[in-house]
Amino acid sequence: MESDNGKISMVVSVDGVPGAAVDPSQVSVQIDGADVEAAVSTVAAGKVSRSTILVVDASNSMRGAKFDAAAQAVTAFVNAAPADVEIGMVPFAGEVGTSIPPTTDRAALLTAFGSLSLNKGTNVYDAVAEAVALVGTDGSRSLLLLSDGADTGSLATLDEVATAAAESEVVVDVVSLATAEKATALATLAKDTNGAVIPADPEALGQVFADQADALARQLLVRLDLPEGVSGDADIAVSVTADGATYADTAFVNVGEGTQVAQGPKVEVVQPPLVDGTIMLAGAGALFLGAATLLWFMLTGATGRQASASKRLEGYFAGGEGDSGGHKVSDSAAFKDGAVALSGKVVGQDLEAKISRRLEGAGSALAAAEWVLLHAAIAIGTAAICFLLLGPGIAVLGLILGIVLPWVYLKWRHKRRLAAFNSQLAETLGLMAGGLQAGLSLPQAVDTVVREGIEPMAGELRRALVEQRLGIDITDALEGIGSRMESDDFGWVVMAIRIQREVGGNLAEILHTVADTLREREYLRRQVKALSAEGRLSGYLLTALPVFITVFLYFANRAYIEVLWSTFVGWIILGVAASMLGMGGWAMAKLAKVEV
Repeated sequence: MESDNGKISMVVSVDGVPGAAVDPSQVSVQIDGADVEAAVSTVAAGKVSRSTILVVDASNSMRGAKFDAAAQAVTAFVNAAPADVEIGMVPFAGEVGTSIPPTTDRAALLTAFGSLSLNKGTNVYDAVAEAVALVGTDGSRSLLLLSDGADTGSLATLDEVATAAAESEVVVDVVSLATAEKATALATLAKDTNGAVIPADPEALGQVFADQADALARQLLVRLDLPEGVSGDADIAVSVTADGATYADTAFVNVGEGTQVAQGPKVEVVQPPLVDGTIMLAGAGALFLGAATLLWFMLTGATGRQASASKRLEGYFAGGEGDSGGHKVSDSAAFKDGAVALSGKVVGQDLEAKISRRLEGAGSALAAAEWVLLHAAIAIGTAAICFLLLGPGIAVLGLILGIVLPWVYLKWRHKRRLAAFNSQLAETLGLMAGGLQAGLSLPQAVDTVVREGIEPMAGELRRALVEQRLGIDITDALEGIGSRMESDDFGWVVMAIRIQREVGGNLAEILHTVADTLREREYLRRQVKALSAEGRLSGYLLTALPVFITVFLYFANRAYIEVLWSTFVGWIILGVAASMLGMGGWAMAKLAKVEV
């Protein structure tokens, strides 16, 4: 069966109906139980392309009477088949022999068959695969396979061959000279392609091939128009009345779509745009104006060049020698400084101080204005990418993530640096106490730690020394370290130093005592952390599991989960789920956290 723009053409084999011929007027067709009008004619009159490939076993097991009978049967088939049927041949043994494409030159085909020689091996599946490729893709196509044995060495498998034949809509009829056990695989091949297995012996081969040729001669061509409302898969029933009896057969096939109007140009259905043209133009205009304004401020209103004093201070804090002031600023540096200066105008003093304290605690070299500029670029860039790929709904989520995640990252860096700072504190106090016992002053003892210590402790103490050299009291400078790092332990150290300087005492002994106390606290803190590890890990997994499942479903079955962001109810569900997930994560974090 073929379907083209609502026109159905079927080749119907009626060789099972008794009698020499079938009257086309006695053929009726039904689709899904409803009668339809059909034009019925013989295939020869209907001029339908028909091709048959003879797949012939030329192995040594066919030697003698079997092959002689096969030669007579093939000759009878070629001579009896209708003249319009193109016949080809694929001989095989241990290898596939020289194939003959479908042709109406019967003499050439018989000459090629007469020149066959027998060899060892029976590569049936390779031969069938070659025949499926050779028979083409047009018209009614079938294979007639003759073999007396099972496959012995094909590269192709039975499943591969059966699938290829079924997908190409090629019918494979098998004439088997083998035992029932050896013919099992060939029976499967015939069943998968809607063909038949015809058991035979050498004496009956001639009659079998003659019957196959007669079946080709009796095929009918049925043409009809697909009724309105019928498309896709449907049941087609064909009935034939002959000698007072009715013979019927049915098939469940895909009949395609109904008739299409062939007027005018072809119209392609496309998805509507994410945003309409007006909003797109307004967004493009706003983006252009924003970029132009930013460029104007950077080139004219704010050069962003810092004073030489600020440059020298930065050099001191970084451990360098400062800048002499006669530096040259490149165009790219001036452009960047202009952007930073513009972002600095947007940030208020309170927010700038908060951001600076967070950046300093995390060990970042960025200024507050630079961080704001980078943060804004991340948020806008994430939202733009999500908008282009997934639409406006996900763009909002991308904007939120672009705002929140950099702060989370900054807090994580600060927390990690604080943990490293506190772990070095006891050892640092021991080094300072040793320096004091050797006769050094407190700034000199701190300088010893700076020269011999490691980050982050050495960097923070270096900054305290710079501040002390600029006139700030050493205890105030150390207190600034505790404020930046948000370290309670270091705050107690500074408090002990202040008390000693006010009331007197042995500072080295005090620092040794504080160091011992901090070591005990660190030991207790690690013990609590180990004991609470299971609870914290459970909290992480339970919090992350819904997110991982959502991501998995997005890639595995996007249509199933897409309703969550494509409908209003879905957004409500997402909001409630996110809120409950956040509260659950917060509760589990509080349960697993033990203050030391």
